[in-house]
Amino acid sequence: MATAAKIIAPLLLSMIFIIGCTDKNKGGNFDELLSKPPFASITDSIKQEPSNDSLYFRRAVLLNTNNLPQPALADFEKAWSLSKKEPYALGVGNILLDRNADSAILFMQHAAKELPASQLLKITLARALNFKGKTDEAITVCNEVLQQNPQQVDILKIKAALLSKKGNEAEAISLLEKAYQLTPYDIELNYELAFKFAETKNPKAIILCDSLARMDTSNSHAEPAYYKGIYYSNTGDKQKALTSFTKAIQQDYYYLNAHIEKGRVLYDLKKYPEAFATFKLCNTLSPDFADAWFWMGKCQEAVGQYDEAKLNYQKAYGLDNSFTEAREAAEKLK
Repeated sequence: MATAAKIIAPLLLSMIFIIGCTDKNKGGNFDELLSKPPFASITDSIKQEPSNDSLYFRRAVLLNTNNLPQPALADFEKAWSLSKKEPYALGVGNILLDRNADSAILFMQHAAKELPASQLLKITLARALNFKGKTDEAITVCNEVLQQNPQQVDILKIKAALLSKKGNEAEAISLLEKAYQLTPYDIELNYELAFKFAETKNPKAIILCDSLARMDTSNSHAEPAYYKGIYYSNTGDKQKALTSFTKAIQQDYYYLNAHIEKGRVLYDLKKYPEAFATFKLCNTLSPDFADAWFWMGKCQEAVGQYDEAKLNYQKAYGLDNSFTEAREAAEKLK
């Protein structure tokens, strides 16, 4: 067995390892579980028809629904071993992605070769590659899908996110606009596109945000006003930015980023006491929000309260060790 394993291709070796482990678990640890409701009836059917792939799939779905991913994975893999069907592969891939992205990538690459026409398998593969930071490989998979179906919205959104990671915002926005034209009812996509427009100083942000605000008949969504504030802040219209951020806060008092952005505008206008009060309120709403401590420190430093500022910078860094700007600000106030 050991000698044979050395000459097996790495992909097949990984697949055998995964399936072998789960088969052992299935036989050794899950027999009692599978013999009880709500799984017992399907288990009895499997005993009568051990080669019926659909039965393993049904039980896998039921196990996964009951938050039992390990035995569910074993059943998804068994179903896949009996019949190469897309839902079986997706079941395996999605569970592996939650547990081990490398194993998910190996499996989805193998499954995509078995079912080259499956776009859903490639979407899952692209997500797995993105999760592992393999951006270029994920983009290649996206391009393969788009060659088959240029209007695949999920892939358009995934590729847009990947391009943003590489700093190609112009092409990312172009893809999101194409996705928006295909599914204008996708609210999450609307918000993402509005934010991208605002961040890149694109006046389309105002048009889209106004449209989203009109759709919000309950007047309960703060995002359109917030994104308008980002646009106005980025384009230098500080008064309109303040108005927009204030409106966002009125619609969602706990919208911490709106408080922060409002405070930043006040800081830029050198209204340090008002800015400090805004950040202090944000700090009251969420004492563990590092940004609030940092900006309180900025306001204090601006008015010469260096000791207090240093303490707040240190507090921000203590809450978020990746906040190097806060650490550096504290170090400058030695």
